[in-house]
Amino acid sequence: MDRAAPYSLIDIGANLNSHHFKNEELDDVVSRAKAAECVSLGECGLDFNRNFSPPADQLKAFEAQVDLACELQKPLFVHEREAHEDLVKILTKRRQNPLPPVVVHCFTGTWDEAKSYLDFGFYIGLTGFLWKDKLENGVKYMLKNQLLPLDRLLIETDAPYMFPNVKAKKLRNELKSLESNSTSTAISDHAEHFLNNFCNFDRNEPCSLAATCELIAAFWNRTPEEVARRTTENARKFYGFC
Repeated sequence: MDRAAPYSLIDIGANLNSHHFKNEELDDVVSRAKAAECVSLGECGLDFNRNFSPPADQLKAFEAQVDLACELQKPLFVHEREAHEDLVKILTKRRQNPLPPVVVHCFTGTWDEAKSYLDFGFYIGLTGFLWKDKLENGVKYMLKNQLLPLDRLLIETDAPYMFPNVKAKKLRNELKSLESNSTSTAISDHAEHFLNNFCNFDRNEPCSLAATCELIAAFWNRTPEEVARRTTENARKFYGFC
């Protein structure tokens, strides 16, 4: 919070580190979450893929943060990996509190999982993960079949992770196929300029957002301008900036 203070354009999210959760840290998070500069709770959630901490500790930390988000009615920025059922159970129990706006960020799951989140009214956050999505009913499937409502979509980089590797051979072939049915090039020179000059495979940067937006637009058969405009509107609504 102190680092963000000098910069009027920067807001913060408050969270507990679920991998090193201690009860005494909760009071500090509550204090930070109540500050005007704090616009959301999170990133927080459940990651049973890597299990950097026991699932029981993750569940305890996540439940505490969901309760705080409900109390303060501040948006909830959620991380979920291989923990869909447990996450849904926790949020279902608190559905009548009511829940604040929720985004499942950096979504990498299936359409069935996405649909259950959408049925809650949650937002879905997409990243450069799209280039390596291999699921038959994953993110590409959702976009190609127009299943994801545009008013529920947020785009993000998840920097320094999820670099949109637009030069991957398989992706290039897919994009060429998509371009044959479109009037525009999937990835613009402008977007590639940022990727080539400021990012690399080991370190993603926020400036890759243009490439991520164009990648999503290509698979969705929409213009990047429309995706950028609508997702910006969604982000402003999610964070209460409008």
